[in-house]
Amino acid sequence: MPMTQPGAEAIAADHAASSAAAKTDAARAGTAKSESAAGVVHSRLANGMEIVVIADRRAPVVTHMVWYRNGSADDPRGKSGIAHFLEHLMFKGTHAHPQGEFSNLVSDLGGQENAFTSYDYTAYFQRIGKEHLGTLMEFEADRMTNLVLSDEVVGPEREVVLEERRMRTENDPSAQLDEAVQAALFPHHPYGTPIIGWGHEIETLGREDALHYYHRFYTPENAILIVAGDVDFETVRALAERTYGRIPARDDAPSRKRPREPEPRAHRLVTLADEKVEQPTHERVFLVPSYTTGAPGQAETLEVLAHVLGGGPSSVLYDSLVVEQKLAVNAGAYYMGSALDDTRFWVFATPAPGVSLQRLDDAIEATLDKFAAAEIAEADLKRAKNRLVADAVYAQDSQVSLARWYGESLATGLAVEDVAAWPDRIDAVSAADIAAAARKWLQKRRAVTGFLESEDEAEDAELAA
Repeated sequence: MPMTQPGAEAIAADHAASSAAAKTDAARAGTAKSESAAGVVHSRLANGMEIVVIADRRAPVVTHMVWYRNGSADDPRGKSGIAHFLEHLMFKGTHAHPQGEFSNLVSDLGGQENAFTSYDYTAYFQRIGKEHLGTLMEFEADRMTNLVLSDEVVGPEREVVLEERRMRTENDPSAQLDEAVQAALFPHHPYGTPIIGWGHEIETLGREDALHYYHRFYTPENAILIVAGDVDFETVRALAERTYGRIPARDDAPSRKRPREPEPRAHRLVTLADEKVEQPTHERVFLVPSYTTGAPGQAETLEVLAHVLGGGPSSVLYDSLVVEQKLAVNAGAYYMGSALDDTRFWVFATPAPGVSLQRLDDAIEATLDKFAAAEIAEADLKRAKNRLVADAVYAQDSQVSLARWYGESLATGLAVEDVAAWPDRIDAVSAADIAAAARKWLQKRRAVTGFLESEDEAEDAELAA
């Protein structure tokens, strides 16, 4: 049950493997109910639960996903990690279906299942033969309302989560650095708190905390049903009415009002030195608008900007730092556009042997300044946009990618129409837009820079100073 909280280079890989591929595949399918012939239908049950059906006739299988509009950024103050903790507890069974029955059924039927928690959403999904879709809906609808928790179940699972934190973060210097960088970038907004939660707060989470959070967020009007595969809308709608439709709506739908980060005025440097570090790394993260908070065209421009700057071996950062100056062995950029609130733009690099992180940082700054002062050639821009769209089409041609992109978009405040319009909006980005965005958003004062180095290198740097 992975969380969606990768660090610098892993973020770029995860993006290419999931939501990027879905953007254009889903976009070309169509979105509104009136466009059902194009392959995608969007509707809503009487209790408020949204439904998106994505036709994919290539194989007699379906991907069934339920997304909830709550993630770690919705955790109550002092209870960090409760969204992720509840994701674990959702597999502990109900009165009708005791622990393990749902998972065993999916396995016995030859299917796959998993769940994940991010800052803005939590999702549960199964992939299985299309004839079993109704059964999946019955089980998932049951655990939307009838979860059974006892202290005997909650206590041991809390220890599982604490061990997960120890393994993923406390034993991994790169994860510790990323956690510290996020906390520095978002001192006011809950995006600065790790998805898994702070260890000392996880230790306090109990049965009542989980049930309170469950009753607040796990409601039909706060949920999105995504079904992709060899199905038609009428069949899915009928099954959904019979299962999820029986769950009554609640009058007190959760409100997602988070504090906004003030305009950043000072660059911050976070340095972490650890004896376990074998390869130093550099990351710089800028506070930027998301697809949800940005003005029209801003997010698309940042998406193209990230691709031009750091989208592979032909990108500006790679060409400058790796090929020309030979200061790095890798360099890239990534824009985390899918977010309910203002988000992040990463620039990252791995120094070549003998190159200090400060020297690499100076080179990155110079490269960004030079890029912002010029205007990308139209031929280069067109090639970048074509590649961005092509990568989205071909990276993962799968039902899961299609379903995930729609779910992620709806859970972060967008509409299905936004998915359909994405390629056209990318195509509308101009060379002037790119240069202006680099000058406006990639200012050092908007960023937190992270240095990850070995203890020996840190000591040498102190002696040299």
